[in-house]
Amino acid sequence: MVRVDNVYQKVLALANKEQRGYITPQEFNLFADLAQMEIFEQYFYDKNQFERAPGNNSHYSDMVDIIDKKISPFKKIVGLLGITPILEGGLHGYYRLGKVWCEDENTNTLVCTVQETTLENFIESERGLLTKSTQKRPVYYINDHSIIISPASNNLGKYKCSYIKRPSPPNWTYAVHGTNALYDPTMNGHRNFELDASEENSLVLGILKLAGVSIKDFNLAQLAGQEDMKTTQQQKQ
Repeated sequence: MVRVDNVYQKVLALANKEQRGYITPQEFNLFADLAQMEIFEQYFYDKNQFERAPGNNSHYSDMVDIIDKKISPFKKIVGLLGITPILEGGLHGYYRLGKVWCEDENTNTLVCTVQETTLENFIESERGLLTKSTQKRPVYYINDHSIIISPASNNLGKYKCSYIKRPSPPNWTYAVHGTNALYDPTMNGHRNFELDASEENSLVLGILKLAGVSIKDFNLAQLAGQEDMKTTQQQKQ
């Protein structure tokens, strides 16, 4: 976790240096969410890149482990019905689907894996006696923002899935005193960044890039971008 006020104070200190401009709390919260999601989404591109690296390089393995640990807090497991709306069916903050399986409710052991298919392939396969879905060979597809499993119920166990939730938007809350906005973490809606503590500097630089464009200080945006790139390269060495 990264404290939202730590990032806010650093961003203000750097953005206001040499009268570069002022970033309002509303702008900061917007930029903070965008910067957090940019870092979060990069995890998956980086992981894919390192996993595809040729050979069995321990350095790449370490990087995959590091990224996995950063993603791990966002991994969730929920039960599924035959038709489960993604955004309203318990998949709170849904970002990316993992695996779908059937689990024995008494022993919590794996009964079978639910294979992914498409609506078109599902319609075609259901026409054949040998290819249609069964309780031992269920399938699922995503249609109209819902996960649809066939057969819808399974006497062998309960359907479950793993998924990755997106980080909740950070929120720097404040109370207005005169003309000043003073940090107040006791207010409703206050929320720190959910990323790993090691991402604090990357968040500061990412917000500064966005802020530089907002206040039309492209030198600030360029400088933040260069520093962010330097940090990324150092992490991957």
